[in-house]
Amino acid sequence: MIGRRTLLSVAAALPVGAAAFAATSPVAQTRTGKVRGVTDQGIQVFKGIPYGDDTRARRFRPALPAKKWDGIRDALSYGPASPQSRDPGPTSEDCLYLNVWTPSVADKKRRPVMVYFHGGEFSNGSGSDPIYDGVNLCRHGDVVVVTVNHRLAVLGHLFLTKLAGPDFAVSGNVGILDLVLALQWVRDNIANFGGDPGCVTVFGQSGGGAKIATLMAMPAAKGLFHRAITMSGQQVTASSPNAATVRTLAFLDKLKVPKERAADVASLPLDQLIAAMATPDPTVPRSHLYWGPVLDEAALLRHPFYPDAPEQSHNIPMMIGNTLDETRFFFRNDASVFALTWDTLPARLAIELRVDIDADMVLAEYRKLYPAANPVEIYFAATTAGRSWRGALIEAEMRAISGAPVFMYQLNWRSPIDGGIYGASHTLDIPLAFRNTAQSNSLSGNSTDARAVSEQISNAFLSFARTGNPNHTGIPAWTPYELNTRQTMLFNIPPELASDPRGDERRLFAKVPFIQKGTF
Repeated sequence: MIGRRTLLSVAAALPVGAAAFAATSPVAQTRTGKVRGVTDQGIQVFKGIPYGDDTRARRFRPALPAKKWDGIRDALSYGPASPQSRDPGPTSEDCLYLNVWTPSVADKKRRPVMVYFHGGEFSNGSGSDPIYDGVNLCRHGDVVVVTVNHRLAVLGHLFLTKLAGPDFAVSGNVGILDLVLALQWVRDNIANFGGDPGCVTVFGQSGGGAKIATLMAMPAAKGLFHRAITMSGQQVTASSPNAATVRTLAFLDKLKVPKERAADVASLPLDQLIAAMATPDPTVPRSHLYWGPVLDEAALLRHPFYPDAPEQSHNIPMMIGNTLDETRFFFRNDASVFALTWDTLPARLAIELRVDIDADMVLAEYRKLYPAANPVEIYFAATTAGRSWRGALIEAEMRAISGAPVFMYQLNWRSPIDGGIYGASHTLDIPLAFRNTAQSNSLSGNSTDARAVSEQISNAFLSFARTGNPNHTGIPAWTPYELNTRQTMLFNIPPELASDPRGDERRLFAKVPFIQKGTF
């Protein structure tokens, strides 16, 4: 059976009926020109709207706003993603595009706006993945949804400041400054798409959450958003300038570019830059070069959540989330992990904890805490606690100490697909938040329970976007996170508000420093 989206695509491509198609397609005005979208299941969709100019002429420098155009520009397909080491589909340095889903451009309503930043650390991904399709969330919540492409990896974060002079003063952060430009576009244009520029929520998973944490401390982003939701993504500290310079020198060495001519990389062929990204990172063991925000004292003047929560975002309500089994996602294709025994577990655990703590002691403590658990279960529990969860807790603690509003959640519901191998893994909350459990690449599956948990999470996100408070009738009363109670919503069947869930694990890892990847 041919779907509505297919019919719309065919109609857009055929000369016959083109006039009829144009007459029934929504048109919106932006400051740079008019755009034409399509209607999908009652939602008006605009894809590939340029918010910034082609970055090829400004490589490693802040982007300029999009140029104006005459007539009506078709916004019917996604724009290219940033060049990267993985394959997200078409890529180009001309990648500053965003996508908008809205119930109506013509009814003059002012709806909450939800701007999603994709994951993939700061190196991979795009806002065009089907799992981020905004139709269902937009239709259910009567909100405007926006997804964004921006510069990634070497193009977004090559730190040339110490080597190439003032023209590249913010080169280590231009990928984040692209997001600032996108939020400025939202501020200036979203009212013409039925959105309220005074009620903008940014939300993002993994690297998307880390981008949001960074924006909360970036002066250029002040006032551009009013709520923040991070999903398994945190950025306690940015890369130190010294570490970023060491990585840049390794990158230049791979390219055979002398450091005295570091600025020459701005004119090298793109394929050479992408190939050189596979250089081993001299500051991060067992890793290719890390790309991420840098404490450059120009675009970023402080670490996002060190030594405290940033004052500039004190009044922005924040929701911080994680999943119970984050690391199951990263090792889902590693058969050796699922074959771990009590004999092989200690050595593997020592490699993957990512903090300097005695793995034998950790294993002994976990066996006391969870005497019925097998080696594989303990491996995923301990690596989750030692890695991404720590940063989320630190951010919540810093907010609570400062008196800034913060709500904490943990996704405990475990996906049943593929025999349950994913558990409550990293990325599982994406289809649940977007109400996209039926998408073919959803890790949740589309069972009755999956849809029920999606109701819990998506309605919490929608309530938070409207009011800064995630409470709704489908979950227990949810109180803010405070150090004396550490109240955390556990999304599950049924949902539960818990005080300091996994507190013994939290205290175990709190005895050693947390070092963000990329920071010395």
